Amino acid sequence: MESMGDHGGLFLTTVFATFFAAGIVKGVTGMGLPTVAIGVLGALMSPLSAAGLLIVPSCATNLWQLLAGRHLHGLIARFRAMMLAVLAGTMLGTALLAGGDVALSTAALGAMLLLYSAYTLVARPVRIPVRFEARLSPLVGAATGLLAGATGVFTLPAVPYLQALGLERDELVQALGLSFTTSTVALAAGLAWHGALPLQNLALSTAAVLPSVAGMVLGQAIRSRVSPTTFRRCFLLCLFLLGAEMLMRALLQRF
Repeated sequence: MESMGDHGGLFLTTVFATFFAAGIVKGVTGMGLPTVAIGVLGALMSPLSAAGLLIVPSCATNLWQLLAGRHLHGLIARFRAMMLAVLAGTMLGTALLAGGDVALSTAALGAMLLLYSAYTLVARPVRIPVRFEARLSPLVGAATGLLAGATGVFTLPAVPYLQALGLERDELVQALGLSFTTSTVALAAGLAWHGALPLQNLALSTAAVLPSVAGMVLGQAIRSRVSPTTFRRCFLLCLFLLGAEMLMRALLQRF
């Protein structure tokens, strides 16, 4: 079995620096750790390998976000159907990620980053009436799961959907934690089901928890000193450029 000692120092430094930066983004904005980690590492390795490294730090930070609040039981009851759909969709979506078509999964990831960053930069806030929630939640959960399983990114369409429901700030942060935790567990289960969970990187994934948490703590401290709007805009612009590069690279490999 491969160990951390089998990786070069530059590779380890890059992985830990990536998770530290991703933790900062999550600490400031309440989300973004898998998006940053998969986006950056996906440019250095296959999306499947990057998703494998994501499992443990993502699960640890998402559980922290999920449990740090008083709305857990109410949110589980409210979004139970959505989370079940996330589980099912992710299990199905991992077939693409585990299929071994690196160019296709890289293109899908690049397109996801482009779509997410562009939408979040330009879209106007919308509100979804509560009366539509029972019908929309399972559909949004299934779509989120399929995209999460295929790319390792958990943001669309769950994040804009939960934001559009008009949840209070603390409820929203905890609801995002619930969605991200469900997606992470389902991603691990789906990859394991397809025999594609890279267990040889489990030690490295576990070690990445420390820089992720350190970055998250720093990000929470930065949140009160830096304009979240400015930080968010710069973050989304970087994601847009990264997604464009990945999509172009995958298309060039394909054609």
